[in-house]
Amino acid sequence: MTTHEAAVDTDEAGRQVVHLTGRLDVHAAADVRLALADAVEHGSGELVLDLASLDAVDATGLGVLVGAHRRAGRCGRTLVLRDVPPPVGRMLFLTRLDRVLHLTTGAA
Repeated sequence: MTTHEAAVDTDEAGRQVVHLTGRLDVHAAADVRLALADAVEHGSGELVLDLASLDAVDATGLGVLVGAHRRAGRCGRTLVLRDVPPPVGRMLFLTRLDRVLHLTTGAA
């Protein structure tokens, strides 16, 4: 059984933040893709994806992140991955997506 959630709020700096929890895999991809597309379309400036509570990501999930990155760029926005957990960070490193996506830690 796969559980996931994508909650959107605003941080202290006024940036839109999407909190992803659970697993970003083939089962969650459609819901998360829609949530991220909506967040990109209905905001401005940096879009922060808080991944601190993300348990795992598969190839489909990586595709969702890349798609959100591209969509944000087309809308003049920057997608930032915040607090990437070690297992997810390893996947980004192995696929070299850590060189494409913007990663940060903490509230920065």
